[in-house]
Amino acid sequence: MEFPIYHTREGHRPDLSSLPPRELFRSRNNPEKIGIGDPGPLGRLLIRGEKGWDIIPELYPLPNEPIIDKPTKGAFTYTDFELLLRNRGVKNLILCGVCTDICVHTTMREGADRGFDCLLVTDACGATIDALHTSSIDMVGTEGGIFGAVCGTDELIKVLDSME
Repeated sequence: MEFPIYHTREGHRPDLSSLPPRELFRSRNNPEKIGIGDPGPLGRLLIRGEKGWDIIPELYPLPNEPIIDKPTKGAFTYTDFELLLRNRGVKNLILCGVCTDICVHTTMREGADRGFDCLLVTDACGATIDALHTSSIDMVGTEGGIFGAVCGTDELIKVLDSME
């Protein structure tokens, strides 16, 4: 059985024209005052084409695995992600990545709103603060699974193996 894999990455135009002013302000609302577009050790933060924007080599997509470049936290807003999924008849999403509480959760919520059944793989996600990761997992299962379901990689692999 074939399972298509899609990779996502947030990035903005070098002139920051794809970044709302509120988001630029919010990104710099930290003690260091460093935010989107500012120089860092891997180039300008979250700027398309910069080294730090790209997917790490260990997880780089295979040639048949599309990359969804997104200017927001969620993979559906201002992208063709939904079109790609619908064209392939995808109805279920298995989500993993970083950060659980931001991009992964936003994409899961967007997917659920669009009628996709979503599964969050708890030990294949991470957040900058463990409590945010845990809270994000807890939110998925509230109200009977309002955003979808959760499981670990061991459980997921058992289910996928049984489908062969």
